[in-house]
Amino acid sequence: MIYTVTLNPSIDYIVRLDSLVTGITNRTTSEEYYYGGKGINVSCVLAELGIESTAFGFIAGFTGDAIEKGIRNDKIVTDFIRLENGNSRINIKIKAGEETEINCQGPHIGTNELERLLQKIDRLSDGDTIVIAGNVPSTMPDNVYEKILDRIKDKKIRIIIDATKTLLVNSLKYKPFLIKPNRQELSELFNVDICNEYDTEKYANELRRMGAKNVLISLGQDGAMLIDETGKKYKAGVFNEKVINTVGSGDSMVAGFIAGYEKTGSYQQALKLGSVCGNATAFLSGLATKEKINELLAKFS
Repeated sequence: MIYTVTLNPSIDYIVRLDSLVTGITNRTTSEEYYYGGKGINVSCVLAELGIESTAFGFIAGFTGDAIEKGIRNDKIVTDFIRLENGNSRINIKIKAGEETEINCQGPHIGTNELERLLQKIDRLSDGDTIVIAGNVPSTMPDNVYEKILDRIKDKKIRIIIDATKTLLVNSLKYKPFLIKPNRQELSELFNVDICNEYDTEKYANELRRMGAKNVLISLGQDGAMLIDETGKKYKAGVFNEKVINTVGSGDSMVAGFIAGYEKTGSYQQALKLGSVCGNATAFLSGLATKEKINELLAKFS
């Protein structure tokens, strides 16, 4: 089974305006709602690919109810921990020429609730996959990733980490199967300006030396690069279509990579499907759909 962990799920409320003027009433031209959180995004795209997963995380209030109801289907088992107080967050994304985001804090998650999550993690067994993605809420300890990974360190579980800075670095000692920084995050990790293929490969290999088995770098309009556990390099380009939305593209790439590797055991095929899924999300208002994924896959043949 594949498990995804989203510590602070959200409803992403996207509003579109011709222009945004502060201090007056602005009226939208359209609005959209999406159920968000990096792990949830992975589960949703896996479902489009026909692969089951269980979604872990914390939800609260009426917004938590909406998130759980909105993502549950025959391919996603929702196994969230319900908090007694507060509401799951609503993030506001204002698209009016430039994009402005307001990300909310979310509910308080206490020590007892964290222990309940760790008890769920204890159920994982050899052969399972866990995806831990996204930032840690301000009410949780900074080492929560390590607390989770410590519970499974003696099991043969495929670990996938999609996080930044200290969260990622401190996870490397658990030898994750896959990590997925983008180029900017890779630059921030090593405090250098990475702008070419040579440096991208160099620092990806440094992350392998620090513990990661496979390093997948998303490169925006330059596609993606994978350095696998043997040090072999693979590259994937992008499709020539209009980019509508980049939110969730990295999560979609992770989902496609997992699905591709599950189905074929090939890193090259995993990168191919990961790249297709990332592109499919970029060309849609929401996350990649089965129809768009198949459309792009057909262009390879």
